[in-house]
Amino acid sequence: MQRKCLECGAEIRGRVDKKFCSDHCRNAYNNKVNKDSKNLIRNINNRLRKNYRILDSFPLKDGKTKTTRTRLMDKGFDFEFITNLYTTKKGTTYYFLYDLGYLPLENDYYMIVKRE
Repeated sequence: MQRKCLECGAEIRGRVDKKFCSDHCRNAYNNKVNKDSKNLIRNINNRLRKNYRILDSFPLKDGKTKTTRTRLMDKGFDFEFITNLYTTKKGTTYYFLYDLGYLPLENDYYMIVKRE
């Protein structure tokens, strides 16, 4: 029984469990399979990555710093994309992107913190 490449249909030589004739065919096949279903996930991950880079761009002193909403938004920060929330015993809610978070303060100020 001859095995055929899943992408181009060419005969496959080599290992018994091989599915593609070349790296090119393997990449082309996986790109086609993942194109539509992964687009939403890719866009969300890009937004999370951008938000993380923005928070990381602020120099922290003793693991925290303060900034304004305007400065965050000028850099392109999107407040709708976070990875998790942390609520303290006092009821204060921190918004986190992985290990960097922010706490809304009064007068449109935000405290940026890094979780150890």
